[in-house]
This record gives sequence, structure tokens and C-alpha cells, in this order.
Amino acid sequence: MITGFQHMHSALRWVVLALLVLTLIKAWQNRNGAFTADQGKLGLFTMISLHVQLLLGLALYVMKDWMSMLGTPGVMESTVMRFFTVEHLAGMLIGILFGTLGHSLVKRAETDALKHRRQLRYFGIALLIIVASIPWPIRPGFEAYGWF
Repeated sequence: MITGFQHMHSALRWVVLALLVLTLIKAWQNRNGAFTADQGKLGLFTMISLHVQLLLGLALYVMKDWMSMLGTPGVMESTVMRFFTVEHLAGMLIGILFGTLGHSLVKRAETDALKHRRQLRYFGIALLIIVASIPWPIRPGFEAYGWF
């Protein structure tokens, strides 16, 4: 079961990244025009995918018992252990927070220009933080985690 959750969590990363990039592209292309219902729905789907990814990640965090390792000596000395017990979780939570803020604040914005700016700002910050928090296999020590 853990393997299935890991594969879903890893595969959904590409969906989340694609939706974030698509949301930013659409917001940038239409920044001087009207904010369409399609852009609002795209932001909503992006936020939903972020939250599904969060639920899968939290399930993995609990199933793999990463929480209990926080007080274990030597965890902070290991690059991989520190990354998964602290850095990945904190970075993703912050990234998802910005994605959620992006969607919520866009709904409350008064003007179309403000909606575009908020979507660009918050989803852009979310994308940067999330990309930095992914265990890419090109990082030293993470070669075993693969692209999928």
C-alpha cells in the first residue's frame, strides 16, 4: 500500500507542476484583459490538486513513520533523512499555503487586474517553493527517487 501511495504521490507531482505552470501562463497571457471563468476554474483545479497531493504526502508521512524520527539522534546529519523529516514537509506546506491563498484571494479581488496579479504572485511563489522542495534525482543522495 505504501508503494502505491508513493507512486501516486510521485506521479501527481507532474500534474501539480503542469497545472501551476498553466495557471501562470494563462494569467500572464490575459493580464490586461478580463479575468475569465476558465481562469478561475484552472486556479480551483490547481488548488484541489495541491490539496490531494498534500493528503497523499501526509498519509505517506504517517505510514512511513517520519514523525517519530524527528527526535532520533543523527537524523539531522543525514541529508536524505533531514530532507524528508523536515525540509520537504515544511517547504510543501508553505507552497500549498501560497497556492491556497492564490485561489482564495483571487476570488475576493475587486478588479480583473488585481485577480491576474494575485494569481501570478501567489501561484508563482507556490511554484518556486514546490520545485525547490521536490526530491529531484539530480540532487546528491536522491538518485534512487527517480523522475516518476
